[in-house]
Amino acid sequence: MLTFDEALSRLLDGAQTVSEVRSLPTLAAAGRVLARAQAATVDAPPLDNSAMDGYALAVADVPQLTTCLPVSQRIVAGSVGTRLQPGTAARIFTGAPIPGGADAVVMQELCQHRADAVLINHLPRVGEHIRRAGSDIAAGSEILSVGLRLRPQDTAQAASVGIAELPVFRRLRVAVLFTGDELRMPGEALPPGAIYNANRFLLCPLLERLGCVVRDLGQVADDLAATRRALREAAHDNDLVLSSGGVSVGEEDHVKAAVELEGRLEMWKIAIKPGKPLAFGHLTSPGREVPLIGLPGNPVSCLVTFLMLVRPLLLKMQGVREVSPLAYLLRADFDWLRPGARREFLRARGNIDGGVDLFSNQASGVLSSAVWADGLVDNPPQQVIHRGDRVRFLPFSALLN
Repeated sequence: MLTFDEALSRLLDGAQTVSEVRSLPTLAAAGRVLARAQAATVDAPPLDNSAMDGYALAVADVPQLTTCLPVSQRIVAGSVGTRLQPGTAARIFTGAPIPGGADAVVMQELCQHRADAVLINHLPRVGEHIRRAGSDIAAGSEILSVGLRLRPQDTAQAASVGIAELPVFRRLRVAVLFTGDELRMPGEALPPGAIYNANRFLLCPLLERLGCVVRDLGQVADDLAATRRALREAAHDNDLVLSSGGVSVGEEDHVKAAVELEGRLEMWKIAIKPGKPLAFGHLTSPGREVPLIGLPGNPVSCLVTFLMLVRPLLLKMQGVREVSPLAYLLRADFDWLRPGARREFLRARGNIDGGVDLFSNQASGVLSSAVWADGLVDNPPQQVIHRGDRVRFLPFSALLN
């Protein structure tokens, strides 16, 4: 049985990043993965400008409080003033360029306005309330690194230096299929022994939130031949195949056998809880091999294995450089006195006191535990947790994006 770290390392070591690159308008690039680093071609801000509404002046012209200076010009954002006449001030607004000859801005709250003059009730310092050209971004500096999953603030920064288009990797194509004759869709009748297919409503949105093109192939009968046909179809023109269910040792669980016949199986028992039954392998498609992951049919196990193993694989295949999840060390407001031999991912929720509470029922069949929780406690094998201990908390807010 592989440890969690061994399984994750094997997945990531074998991951192939998509090679195709698209050029997208910067306005449409948020959520995509940057294929080439970007450098600024201009300074930001491009000129020295005012950080306040007030008066631009020369510090030397204000030797004492209540100095009165004539106002020689008015400068608004988007316009450029003339060189400041000695012994005068310029009425200036936030973002407007600093005129030549001025070396400070006095905010308007420290001034008294008169008809054509201003009384300065403050002794300014050189550079006060002036944003220098290039103080945010210097021309030629790298502003966005390759492998960055672009956020709105990233595309905004690109736009701030005039970048109109960004090179991004194409979106991953992921085929997903579901096995189990007992599965029914919501709205259908539920005969004895049947269950609703919750995993379809789990995996498709998870993949979409990670920016994948989802190809939902629906439900596959519990039959070896049908499973093989479905896997062959899934491997065509997709980058990854995900299946849900059918990876245990039951006579009606056929994914493992089908993968071995249609390609090769590399691992399928991993020491994590929930989520022990998991298949990983490759399907043979004309001219290439397509990776496959067979997730457990249990919805909680399916969620945990997706978040902790499939998510980092998808991110690396997309070209993302940093795939490790964000984690916080928080205080345990619970006891966990009977840990297991496998690495456990416990459904938990942060509280307003800065600690973490644990859902009372950690059984893998309790989907309500994941709904109640806002993250997972990552607990090593055989690790007892006492109230007050520090635990590694992985928030869903980071894992689901």
